Amino acid sequence: MSETDLTFEIEKDFQFEAAHYFGHADANDLFKKIHGHSFKGTVRIEGNAQEEKGWIRDLWKIEQIIGQVIEPLDHAMLNDIPGLEQPALEQIAQWIFTRLEPQLPGLTSVEVGRPSCGERARVRKT
Repeated sequence: MSETDLTFEIEKDFQFEAAHYFGHADANDLFKKIHGHSFKGTVRIEGNAQEEKGWIRDLWKIEQIIGQVIEPLDHAMLNDIPGLEQPALEQIAQWIFTRLEPQLPGLTSVEVGRPSCGERARVRKT
């Protein structure tokens, strides 16, 4: 196997704190109330290592880009953010993915979870 046959994957974790509620008719009464979570997530990028650097992309720069994208979510009411009126984990992951994709070539997935609940959702490019 030659180096040209290899594809690398890198991941960068992120986290934010936010509140939300579910307003749809069949939502559990408990979750219709405003409540908050510590959200954690992971961004995955695939690609070939840059010959002169040996990496796909600078992880520090990826961290900066992710930080800019998730900044509006941190300590926010997610329902008030356009596109997150129904802020299920799937919708949060998609919202982040959509904003990261133009800035992170090779982005393949974004995962968002609520570790205290043991829940997570992932959106990925097919």
